[in-house]
Amino acid sequence: MGMLTDVPGVHLGHVSLGDTGVSVVVAPEGAVAGVDVRGGGPGTRETDLLEPHNTVDRVHAVALCGGSAYGLAAADGVMRALEERGIGFKVAEGIVVPIVPAAVIFDLFVGDPGHRPRSSDGYTAVAHALERPGGVPGEASSSVGAGCGATAGRLRGGFGQAATTVEGFTVAAGVVANPVGEVIDALSGRLYGAPLRAAVDVGRFAAIGAPETNLNTTIGVIATDAPLTKAQAKRLALSGHDGIARAVRPSHLPMDGDTLFAISTGDGSGVDTLTLARLCAAAAECVQAAIIDAITSAGPGHGLATYLELTQ
Repeated sequence: MGMLTDVPGVHLGHVSLGDTGVSVVVAPEGAVAGVDVRGGGPGTRETDLLEPHNTVDRVHAVALCGGSAYGLAAADGVMRALEERGIGFKVAEGIVVPIVPAAVIFDLFVGDPGHRPRSSDGYTAVAHALERPGGVPGEASSSVGAGCGATAGRLRGGFGQAATTVEGFTVAAGVVANPVGEVIDALSGRLYGAPLRAAVDVGRFAAIGAPETNLNTTIGVIATDAPLTKAQAKRLALSGHDGIARAVRPSHLPMDGDTLFAISTGDGSGVDTLTLARLCAAAAECVQAAIIDAITSAGPGHGLATYLELTQ
């Protein structure tokens, strides 16, 4: 269904560290942004400034990080990399302040719990986003970046993408699928978010032990080139959570930190209500499809079962 970088002005870079990582969405020219946090246990940075009633209306990157709260350190490196390139909010001649909201997933029970993304990893992810052809080193989806240590219920999660077009605008989503809830219906073996896809073996699925932890999170970025206002970007983020609810059951639990950012590389002039409604519907569909992309493309590792192996 496409990628985040299908949206003009949006770049994506990963740093994959085996059992954790960082995925950075960069908008060098700035993007109008909003956020919606539905999970009860979020780990976030710079979300308050995205509320429509607050002053700063453009961000320059969004960092999606593994490592639980420790992973927020990666956003410091993202800021440093952007500052070196002169990207940020210009406060005076020669002084810029990059605006970098961030969110983290809990992945400390996968691999080494002491292995967490650092500031240098955020710095490198920006370089990957802006300097490599296509912006994405290696695989664009699956167990990469912040998705390296992701789990989805009792399966391995990952980073997934999807994109579509609505009235001439592109809407895309990049999601780190790491929910407490399940993505598979245990009775039918079907994906909640894509019931027409191949079913997993119900017996083998049932035999997989329960996850070691109930501390998880699904985080992501919805991007569009539609010229949204800040309030409309907030609405896009709100609607995107419908995609999580369709693909994960149950979702938005007290132990999740579900957080979705929405960014627009348009001029901020706004769209009419009907167009916004269609963009919101597309956002939910893209988030749903991105979660399915993450689950169905996840590779083996860390002793975690994958959708692919259970359908063979």
